[in-house]
Amino acid sequence: MLMPKRVKYRKPHSAPRIKGYAKGNTEIKWGEYAIKALEPKWITARQIEACRVAIGRYLKKKGKLWIRIFPDKAITKHPAETRMGKGKGDPDHWVAVVKPGRIMFEIEGIDDAIAEEIHHRVSAKLPISTKLLKREVL
Repeated sequence: MLMPKRVKYRKPHSAPRIKGYAKGNTEIKWGEYAIKALEPKWITARQIEACRVAIGRYLKKKGKLWIRIFPDKAITKHPAETRMGKGKGDPDHWVAVVKPGRIMFEIEGIDDAIAEEIHHRVSAKLPISTKLLKREVL
């Protein structure tokens, strides 16, 4: 599963708002098709891995995949049935902060029908609505 090798702070503040649109990573960079987020949400490392597996199984060895999001935010949690207080809980899992407009996955080496099917499978694994983009050839 994806997670950072090292972090500066083990327990970050985990309540920033996910308001506004993505600042960067809003255009297709390497692939021919891209899957773009339309809603703000935290995407967990497990969800990213589930998408990677779903794309890989359908692509087999035909195309190439780029994952453009990385879970670099630790989410902390207290154990179940623990009393209030006693400080902040231990890091439980990692998430990627995704805002609307962010390109999450890029794929190349496939045709339109396969791209549509991959988008359908990936959108079933994610808690947000997504859109399939195609690179415009000039």
